[in-house]
Amino acid sequence: MESAGLARGLKWRVFVLFAAAASALSPVPPGFIDRYYSAGIYPPLQRFLTTASNVTSIPALDLLIVVTAGVFLVSAWRDVRSPGGWQGVMRIARRGLVISAVVYLAFIVTWGLNYRRVPVVDALRFEKERVTTDSAKQAAAMAVERVNALHDAAHTAGWPSDDAIDPNLADGLRRAVLDLGRGAPIVPARPKKTMLDWYFRGAGVDGMTDPFFLETLIATDVLPFERPFVVAHEWGHLAGFADEGDANFVGWLACMRSTPSAQYSGWLFLYSQIAQSIGSRAAAPIAENLAEGPRADLRAIRDRIARQVNPRVAAAGWRAYDAYLKVNRVEAGTNSYAEVVRLALGVRLPSGEPALALQ
Repeated sequence: MESAGLARGLKWRVFVLFAAAASALSPVPPGFIDRYYSAGIYPPLQRFLTTASNVTSIPALDLLIVVTAGVFLVSAWRDVRSPGGWQGVMRIARRGLVISAVVYLAFIVTWGLNYRRVPVVDALRFEKERVTTDSAKQAAAMAVERVNALHDAAHTAGWPSDDAIDPNLADGLRRAVLDLGRGAPIVPARPKKTMLDWYFRGAGVDGMTDPFFLETLIATDVLPFERPFVVAHEWGHLAGFADEGDANFVGWLACMRSTPSAQYSGWLFLYSQIAQSIGSRAAAPIAENLAEGPRADLRAIRDRIARQVNPRVAAAGWRAYDAYLKVNRVEAGTNSYAEVVRLALGVRLPSGEPALALQ
């Protein structure tokens, strides 16, 4: 009886490891993922998981980390103390491998397959001839004009509290998804503070989408005028846009379709991205037109990053995240964040309108 139980346990472990390996290596066509997962299985799963996790302000991911780590460490301690020497070490290694496989399979089912869908640049009409240095300069000048015009109204209206779901921003995301003809209507996740906040601040991470319970986790040092875009970006992930460039693009579109406060946040983000993409020499004369209000906000963002970010933690964290993205078939890795500039300049929406209509 005992040997039969051991055999069943071994078969279960082998099956889990095989399933995880097959899921990681199987060359499933992106179009298949788009149709049957991103537009089929995932939307109702997102609505269920986010609705459930919205019940509490405590991140379910934090509880999962604590429970999993606790069970693993207690079991490892027993293995180390039990007789058998290397057999205990081997049991720890096997358990760690099986737990990793289970976690990976859960990740794939609840959210991770969205990495394998057709990216926005291939799914929509993309006019690469519109992506030029001159058009980027025009877009930067437009962003300066918009943040100058929106600053006072945005700061006067203010922003929702840190843990509140902004219904206007949620509606902006809904409209953005409809305008793109991609993604899925979502249950918006309440922004939460996580026990990983120390790492977020040290690594320069503004937010994260919990891929298991589909929660939105936001760093506590994010400034109020940054927060609408950061939240919209994470909600873009919830809508099925796993690629960071796609989520940036969707988050920006959502802000453009929301309140002046959210629009200000979105334009401030896009201006920063364009300025980085064209270089300091080309951006300098455009930056001279910034009014004092937006200039002070950009300076506050730079000061926040300089004050909170630990260069060693940031370098290690972003190297790890770059590897994570590439393993999940995002070839550009962390460089995909900057893709938002190309998408804003080159994408034409299904309606025929350009995503960013330059004057």
